[in-house]
Amino acid sequence: MKGPNPPAAKKPRAGNHYLLVVLDSCRYDAMKAAGPKTLRKLGRMEKRWSYASWTAPSHYNLLTGLMPHQSPKRVFASEYYQRDFLKYNERLGVEGLDFRAFLPRMYLPPVLRTMGWTTHAMVSMPVLNPATAINSGFDSYRLMEKHNDLRAMVRRLEFPEGERRFYLLNAGETHYPYALPHEPEGEWPRISGLHGALGHMEGQAVGGKLKRRAFPAKQLRELKQRQIEAVRYLDGVLEEMFDLVPKNTYVTVTSDHGELFGEDGYFGHGPILHDLVLEVPFVEGKIR
Repeated sequence: MKGPNPPAAKKPRAGNHYLLVVLDSCRYDAMKAAGPKTLRKLGRMEKRWSYASWTAPSHYNLLTGLMPHQSPKRVFASEYYQRDFLKYNERLGVEGLDFRAFLPRMYLPPVLRTMGWTTHAMVSMPVLNPATAINSGFDSYRLMEKHNDLRAMVRRLEFPEGERRFYLLNAGETHYPYALPHEPEGEWPRISGLHGALGHMEGQAVGGKLKRRAFPAKQLRELKQRQIEAVRYLDGVLEEMFDLVPKNTYVTVTSDHGELFGEDGYFGHGPILHDLVLEVPFVEGKIR
């Protein structure tokens, strides 16, 4: 499905294909504990901070061109932004691209189209569905049939001769319930009241106040371990992706936000102000 009125693309010119892979809800320490080997081939893994604590606004921010930030000290924020946009010269394999090129739209897909790239997205989370504002300036935009199957996205990647492509891939294996595609749904872990904003809402508020819950500590530890195992699984899928894409491909792998597994009485993400919700992994580099 196409977004609203994408600008006409120019003829493609020399440069890199660019893939932005977002491991939904994956917190930094889970990625570190998983010890992914394939991802480390891209470069040094960093701990960075998301600009938002839940999926939709974080993806919007990523598509403005701003990656999770380093929270630098003794610098002007405006200077950091400019340096972040200059990084697209390396990602795209071009020269002379600066912050002004992102104006006035301040949105990566239409900017890339004006430079000759075609833009495509495959997403797992329903809050990113094609009817949302996230789908702006894309040549194609697909909500996948399953919320947890990055391999299905990888198998749909195409790189036609003479074309430069941008792909946004949103992977849901690291999102609750941290289920891998081969696991039967009946075997997924369940915590009452945590099956999404649209389900099981009845009985969650009493007298206008949310119920306090005694979270099962053992089960939350198991859920964190499931996210770690999901990262290890995805590292294998990414190895398949690296073998598939052309050599002139630049890949950024990060997360939209983190997750709480009972720390300080919290579970989940979104309306939570906590370092572990904002700490995300970040690694990028060119496929060689």
